[in-house]
Amino acid sequence: MQQSGRYRLGIDIGSTTIKGVLTDAQGNVLFSDYRRHNADVPKAAREFVAKLRKCCDVEKAGIVMTGSVGMGYAERAGVKFVQEVIAAAEVVKRLYPEVRTLIDIGGEDSKMVFFEQGRVPDIRMNGSCAGGTGAFIDQTATLLGVSPAELNELAKHSTRIYPIASRCGVFSKTDIQNLQSRKVSREDIAASMFHAVAVQVVSSLARGMDFGGKVFMCGGPFAYLSELPGHFRRVISIPEEDCVLPERPEVVPALGCALLGGADDVVECDLSVVANLTDALRIDSGLKPLFISKDEREEWLTSKKGYELPTTPNVNGNLYLGVDSGSTTTKVVVTDSDGALVFSDYRQNNGDSFEAFHASLRKLKDTLGGQCEIASSCVTGYGENLLKQAFNLDCGIVETMAHFAAARHIIPDVSFVLDIGGQDMKAIFVENKAIKRIEINEACSSGCGSFLQTFARMLGYDVDSFDELASFSQNPYDLGTRCTVFMNSKVKQAMREGTPIPDIAAGFSYSVIKNCLFKVLKLRSIDDLGQKIVVQGGTFRNRSVVRALELLTGRSVAITDHPELMGAYGAALYAIK
Repeated sequence: MQQSGRYRLGIDIGSTTIKGVLTDAQGNVLFSDYRRHNADVPKAAREFVAKLRKCCDVEKAGIVMTGSVGMGYAERAGVKFVQEVIAAAEVVKRLYPEVRTLIDIGGEDSKMVFFEQGRVPDIRMNGSCAGGTGAFIDQTATLLGVSPAELNELAKHSTRIYPIASRCGVFSKTDIQNLQSRKVSREDIAASMFHAVAVQVVSSLARGMDFGGKVFMCGGPFAYLSELPGHFRRVISIPEEDCVLPERPEVVPALGCALLGGADDVVECDLSVVANLTDALRIDSGLKPLFISKDEREEWLTSKKGYELPTTPNVNGNLYLGVDSGSTTTKVVVTDSDGALVFSDYRQNNGDSFEAFHASLRKLKDTLGGQCEIASSCVTGYGENLLKQAFNLDCGIVETMAHFAAARHIIPDVSFVLDIGGQDMKAIFVENKAIKRIEINEACSSGCGSFLQTFARMLGYDVDSFDELASFSQNPYDLGTRCTVFMNSKVKQAMREGTPIPDIAAGFSYSVIKNCLFKVLKLRSIDDLGQKIVVQGGTFRNRSVVRALELLTGRSVAITDHPELMGAYGAALYAIK
């Protein structure tokens, strides 16, 4: 038995948008709306209801909510909540019974449902990574300096597809920069990005399932990016006639909620329950302040001076060159035979490792002049093979060994080495002065330097200023352990709650470490770290991240005054041998 009442209202509150559909009791759509909420859901809800009332003479309806952030609002509004995949599947079951597969792409999630007669639908969703989602597309469009709509127009004129990593927005940045350095057209980069999204969604969710029959595509990206469905068709090898695009793909889950709005357990409500949505109040995160006072911070910084790298102005005798050619930066050091620093350089690659190193060599020559006689050289990192061949360097060394050599030079009996770079991280577990095991990130860079840099810039700060702010937070905001793309909405939520920027900055310092140790490296136990920890990599130039590591592990951490140079320094030490 269905409830009495003339109208059904479905509301879909996602990570970036709010969608609503009003139907009559027979399921005919009377009104629909789609709008970005810009992290202010109550305001967007008020605007939605105002527009609905203006268009339709409606004050009450059976209301059902869905969406990735809709559950809390549904609870506070006292209305029924259903999972968004269930809502979208309801549309297929009622209106498109011939469909065998549903693909739904939202702002920060992607979903796939396989329908087979006589069986429960097989529902699959992305987990902790937002690669292949709408926010991922927004993020990579920004790298090209265009809007998503402009990205779509560029893709229409593509002639070739290039491989781009869609598993992580940070990794894709490197691929796009490399394509730009090779003078690949923006049209081809745009199309390659759409193709990468299709590959990511299909490979991560289909996992070998057959796409026989018609495929239903819904979600905002399919609605507003006309080139995207074609790339999915090509990846899953289906003809155009088997692709089903509804009239308004972006509001499908909201429509499903409206169709479910006539169920017995759905109570007819006044529209004011939607117009008056409220946010939850912020509670204490439980995270400790990084420093209680300015004096404590100064005392802590002083305690780290004992690990500073040795330097010397004396350039007599043999000199040794160490190079760390990373995915985003190039680091160069020159030492004497005792390992004392004579010269160092740190610079962005901008997609061209060759030119970055060449510029460092020019600076080295200008600095040391005729005294620049290199006895031996060693290179490590992303560009090892390129630089070794192009510049006839003496030898190469695996990154982990370079970082281990540098750490042992600082603490001979080091028990754990953690290196966090721009897009990668390495964890080296040591036992009896030998490497026991090595863990590295593969498909996620949410604990890396670019993760922190991206959000500092988003909030209008450089990384150094962000470090200073974080140090004096009194109530760090718990951002959790989340993908770079997911984190965007979490930050907006914090700002909507009136969280001070220092508390957000401190939250990032904690989040970098928690992402690294527990989400990416999947640390089994803090005891695995031992008591003598050395940290390296450009990310640890942010001292608040070092402090967060100490507070989370209960261990004192050794860090040099040049953590970003330690890979190159280890290579130079290897060259000395």
